[in-house]
Amino acid sequence: MTLWNGVLPFYPQPRHAAGFCVPLLIVILVFLALAASFLLILPGIRGHSRWFWLVRVLLSLFIGAEIVAVHFSAEWFVGTVNTSTSYKAFSAERIRAHVGLRVGLAGVNITLTGTPVHQLNETIDYNEQFTWRLHEDFAAEYAGALEKGLPDPLLYLAEKFTPSSPCGLYYQYHLAGHYASATLWVAFCFWLLSNVLLSMPAPLYGGLALLATGAFALFAVFAFASVSSVRLCPLRLGAAALTAHYGAAFWVTLATGILCLLLGGAVVSLHYAQPSALRAFLDQSLKDSSSQGREGSPLVLKNPLHKQSGLPDLKITTHL
Repeated sequence: MTLWNGVLPFYPQPRHAAGFCVPLLIVILVFLALAASFLLILPGIRGHSRWFWLVRVLLSLFIGAEIVAVHFSAEWFVGTVNTSTSYKAFSAERIRAHVGLRVGLAGVNITLTGTPVHQLNETIDYNEQFTWRLHEDFAAEYAGALEKGLPDPLLYLAEKFTPSSPCGLYYQYHLAGHYASATLWVAFCFWLLSNVLLSMPAPLYGGLALLATGAFALFAVFAFASVSSVRLCPLRLGAAALTAHYGAAFWVTLATGILCLLLGGAVVSLHYAQPSALRAFLDQSLKDSSSQGREGSPLVLKNPLHKQSGLPDLKITTHL
């Protein structure tokens, strides 16, 4: 028991907070690089088309970045509390700390920050991630946390999400995360398809693809909300209770789904009401006029020898 000079044997060294989520950072940097690349070539677009392309590309990149980024975000269901709680097992010492619980599609993130950070001759600043992806074992990660001797508040909250917990939170949020993630990837595929179709003379199908993108994004939100609406087990840390609510990722995904429905509905409506205005916004007016003719427009074939021969010009009416 004195191996670590008075420190309990399960705590050989101070813990340190985990870094920023690397996959989320990569997604943000990739889409920012795409946006920066477009802004560099934007001055080369002439006329009012420049602003139309600016709105189109930035809106499209925002939608795509949001659909991908929320997969790696832990801000779907969040809760925080300031409390006085026990710190280590087999010890009566207590600390003042800020405890945070963040539930994402892939797992649970739990934070513990001392107020102040330096207490009991230690730096109390923890950020632990427990995942339930298909190739991850949540119970094994929790067992590893026990072996490392993480503080009591972290272990208490992580234990509530283990498969063996009577609360049943693991199966609820595990399934909700999988269904929401699957529908979001389908939404991402429809987002790619909408970009391709809107760049072709097929705005109607591009608008329908946008509608499908918004629909699947909303399906993901409803799948997660249907499970998280079930009341959590009482989570008490010391004398305080931790209450959770929907986080930023949930609301941003909901807003993105509604935005896609509005944009898709606008494209479909303009296709039937004002197709010329839609082609102008999509910068397809010149392309359409050069490749397609209006229905019933006469095509005149001039005779180069009409002055000598006296033959009239030949007129052909096209029906496309």
